[in-house]
Amino acid sequence: MTQKTKGSSLRQVAAAVFANLGNVNTGMVFGFSAAATSQLISVDSPYRITLEQSSWIASVSAIGTPVGCLLGGYMMDLVGRKMTLIITEVPTILGWVLIALAPSLPYSIFPWVCLGRVLTGLGSGMVGAPSRIYTAECSQPHLRGMLSSLASFGVSLGVMFEYCLGAFLTWETIAGISCIIPVLSIIAGCLMPESPSWLLSQGRKDACRNSLRRLRANNYDVESEVQNLYEFSKRQESQKSTSFKETLANIIDPACLKPFIILILYFLIYQFSGVNPVTFYAVEIFQDAGANVNKKMAAVIMGIVRLIFTVASCIMMKKMGRRSLTFISSIGCGVSMVCLGGYLFATQDWWPAYQLPDFVAWFPVLMLMVFTAASTIGYLVVPWVMIGEVYPTRVRGIVGGLTTCACHFFIFLTVKSYPMFQHLLTNQGTFLMYGCISLLGTIFFYVYLPETKNKTLQEIEEQFAGKSKAKKVHSDIYVKPSQRQLILSSDDLIKSDKPKNGSAIAV
Repeated sequence: MTQKTKGSSLRQVAAAVFANLGNVNTGMVFGFSAAATSQLISVDSPYRITLEQSSWIASVSAIGTPVGCLLGGYMMDLVGRKMTLIITEVPTILGWVLIALAPSLPYSIFPWVCLGRVLTGLGSGMVGAPSRIYTAECSQPHLRGMLSSLASFGVSLGVMFEYCLGAFLTWETIAGISCIIPVLSIIAGCLMPESPSWLLSQGRKDACRNSLRRLRANNYDVESEVQNLYEFSKRQESQKSTSFKETLANIIDPACLKPFIILILYFLIYQFSGVNPVTFYAVEIFQDAGANVNKKMAAVIMGIVRLIFTVASCIMMKKMGRRSLTFISSIGCGVSMVCLGGYLFATQDWWPAYQLPDFVAWFPVLMLMVFTAASTIGYLVVPWVMIGEVYPTRVRGIVGGLTTCACHFFIFLTVKSYPMFQHLLTNQGTFLMYGCISLLGTIFFYVYLPETKNKTLQEIEEQFAGKSKAKKVHSDIYVKPSQRQLILSSDDLIKSDKPKNGSAIAV
């Protein structure tokens, strides 16, 4: 029987779906606050809470998430990718159960709901890196790009689930139902094989071979892939830092420090553009925006829009690159927030007595939908993809973890501060502030954000290290292979009269 070089797509898709069930739960953690806080602050609620308490319920999950990021990164090398994905669901289930049972527990529901949110946030942080790494290590190159996008798709799917449940059910019932996804993840985890790469790193070559057979097919050329994995692991071992001093030196090296600063500022700008406040307070924001529609159904539509544009972003990234999608987000989010703030100033401050036509009442809804679509296309996908691209291999794990932790800290800041900004700046002032930050961020992205599309990891590292003197050719200009030897760098023109293959002149 002829051995195939491509394994079973169905088996690899099944492994990726299992790994990313935890990311569906992450989206549910994000979306739960929109469903719960709108009910808890209602005058009809038997467990009514204050606006300050609602801001804590919305934001406190982001406190546990950075801890989970570090813990998950440590555990997946210690006990394996598969076992980490199973263990990560334990605090998640405990958190959802605690929230669901909060009304029957002693004292106020507030501390119990907050504790449950911290536990679900911890689980969300733990699942992030292992799910992406397990997916990458279990899939072949021709499927890896598509399957890697399941993480973002899962988060958006989870947000939509919670918005839909919030339109019809009470918050404690939603918490109980939310336990289903992590329970399914544990069951699926028991049926799936461990990552072949991790097994090989532990010296378990036979187990690696058996895992590949389960992930590919019986007639697949397993031995060839095992040998490739073995050679790759040896190269990776030679690049690893062996001491704290060496690791620190690698972190402060320009090849690492420059992209770290750029991505930290990227996350800071997009968080303070209002992305997660809109996600976490969706129902209240539709009310604050003066939208004359059913607030819960509008949130459901927003969740559907987010899901659709997550898929669109994954498709567009392959064709358009990181910078273009980021510009769509920064300009789209900025313009929509500025328009929304201006609309509220006009209707509530400048001409409050003027009777607007009925169709104008849909303007806030339209702006929030545009904001959601624009933010999903770039902000919610691009920086997460770039974490795996811009850092040197030898410190990619630790610096990627630090970047993720910083992002979740920014989420906590923005979600917790939203009610404060409402009080200090009013709703319209808050939306204008978010819009201006996003628009000003466009300048930063234009000047400093690199384009990593169609570049190897080595080329990206050399670009930040300053080792490559050649300036980039714009991605929309195609150079035929037969013409490449004719394109010279400025250094080559100075140093030699003879052209060098592979050089490039600035365009």
